[in-house]
Amino acid sequence: MTERTPALLTRGADAETCADPSSVMTLLGESAGPGGGFTSYRSTFAKGAVGAPAHFHTKATELFFVISGSLRVLVGEEITVLNEGDFLAVPPHTPHAFAAAPDAEADALFVFTPGMGRFDYLRLLGRVMRGEADPKEIAESAERFDNHYVDSPVWRAALEGTA
Repeated sequence: MTERTPALLTRGADAETCADPSSVMTLLGESAGPGGGFTSYRSTFAKGAVGAPAHFHTKATELFFVISGSLRVLVGEEITVLNEGDFLAVPPHTPHAFAAAPDAEADALFVFTPGMGRFDYLRLLGRVMRGEADPKEIAESAERFDNHYVDSPVWRAALEGTA
């Protein structure tokens, strides 16, 4: 008999949020079910707010769905803008980054599979952004959360407005 993972329901009014100066993350659901489960959260970004620096995952596929606004995304060495209704799946080992598009707000749904307990990573990130935790804790958590930062001259140039 196959073991079944129970359904997971998170009511919007009950969802935990993590905030930093430019975004709010609403933690929707996390499961460690068969195949590694998933992590899902929603982020709302202030106009032009930076999301994540260039990074990759060795195990997880990261899925993006833009609910409203525009999200600028780096995938490999290419930058594109995702608009309302756009979907993107970034496979493992692919460098990527994201931010609200210049002069735009963004509201996006993110899903990771497998999830790897990423809610703890998002909580840590919020504490670092608010100055409540040391940034070195993020680097020390790379393997645990499958989040590996890389340098991307293309992304840096885009954020500086020179690309």
